[in-house]
Amino acid sequence: MKISRRCSFANQSAYDVTECTKALIPERRRRKYYCLHFTMVHTWPYFDPDYENLSKYMNPPRVCIDNSSCNECTLVKVDSVNKPGILLEVVQVLSDLDLAISKAYITSDGLWFMDVFHVTDQQGGKITDTKTIEHIEKALGPDGDILDIKGSTWSGKAVGMHSIGDYNIIELIGTDGPGLLSEIFAVLANLHFNVLVAEVWTHNMRVACVFYVNDEATSQAVSDLNQLSIMEQQLNNLLRARGDDVRGARTNFGMSSIHLGRRLHQLMFANKDYESDGKQEEKSKTAIKPVITIDRCEDKGYSVVNIRCKDRSKLLFDIVCTLTDLQFVVFHASVSSDDLYATQELYIRHKDGCMLDTREGKEMVKCLEAAILRRVTEGFSLEICGRDRVGLLSDVTRILREQGLSVTRAELTTIGEQAMNVFYVRDASGNPVEMKMVEALRREIGQTVMLNVKRVPSSVKPPKSSGLSKTSFSFGSFLGRFLHST
Repeated sequence: MKISRRCSFANQSAYDVTECTKALIPERRRRKYYCLHFTMVHTWPYFDPDYENLSKYMNPPRVCIDNSSCNECTLVKVDSVNKPGILLEVVQVLSDLDLAISKAYITSDGLWFMDVFHVTDQQGGKITDTKTIEHIEKALGPDGDILDIKGSTWSGKAVGMHSIGDYNIIELIGTDGPGLLSEIFAVLANLHFNVLVAEVWTHNMRVACVFYVNDEATSQAVSDLNQLSIMEQQLNNLLRARGDDVRGARTNFGMSSIHLGRRLHQLMFANKDYESDGKQEEKSKTAIKPVITIDRCEDKGYSVVNIRCKDRSKLLFDIVCTLTDLQFVVFHASVSSDDLYATQELYIRHKDGCMLDTREGKEMVKCLEAAILRRVTEGFSLEICGRDRVGLLSDVTRILREQGLSVTRAELTTIGEQAMNVFYVRDASGNPVEMKMVEALRREIGQTVMLNVKRVPSSVKPPKSSGLSKTSFSFGSFLGRFLHST
């Protein structure tokens, strides 16, 4: 038998290996050996399907909820085998519970992921609720999974009177303008679509919406393709009437496997809200733009993103989500807040291991700035609670439009038979909302639903640069801060 020369994984040819074994294997057994050798060279190695989960079984994630180390907050400590996207998963769980992250130390260079988060509840206290603690431990622990058994991420929104699969998801992007949301809800109400959950973001004169709807008569997902087509056509007509043919406005039917907040970021990015044509600049948000700089840590091969901006809920999630969707990995990070402003220092690389070049750095600054400002709201928040019905949102948004108010963001939820809606509004011309207008809203909307009006505090001074210069990374100092916090 003639055996041709081949290269092996050990940098030695198969021919050389065979020649060496001739002296060790008797003639009568060589034929069997050669057959075995031929098979090993020409077949792919076998991998057990459970091999990928082996490290998880051998080193399961450890989650510690510590209420004793700090007097002012709860420490959430997560140790786990490192994997792509793990930081976003952890931050997503904490953000969906509306926990405020006042400080965080993150490191995931190598095979292990170690994070410490200082968190408080919505009232500024420690996390003492048993159900909340159990949810964190279950979601981030060995048996936890952000995805449920049907593959749908827990979006943090409740659809109390309907089970998974009983709704359609509608996604919409386009140019923002006075009365747009009222017209959208009027279309849905006229076609007998009931809105269960919805979230609306606006930024830089662009809008992104995600609606969870079902059929008014059956309380099930709408299966009539003709009805869905009519709804899609009417919504697209609304967008085209605002001159959106060029800028790519559209209505889509979405998938439920993407986290709602992350999907809205993706839609706004697709809507290019990070670009400004200079004609329709938002006046109120220019004074609170974040300060973002990008340095190079040449000795360790990191790009260092420094961010200082007004602190708010879900800020870390929005930043990590944007970096992840831009295909960047956060290896180390330090996060802190002085109640008014947040400071974040993130050491990142592209997924291919490369640092940012100058052009990419400029693009990233624009994308991060847009991600931070999308949830920034000014003016008033209107909290509306009442019995859910088809047309409720159409009526409320119509009244807001008639009063000359523009909706900058909305979070709409159905729990049981109750609708719990929050609208962030301001004067359509950009002027402060007058109290007499608020009283008119109380008289008209408050007749059928409970209405709570709150003024959203605004920033007085823009954030100053943290003074961080070009960074030479010292893992020793970083690890010292990490250990000190634990």
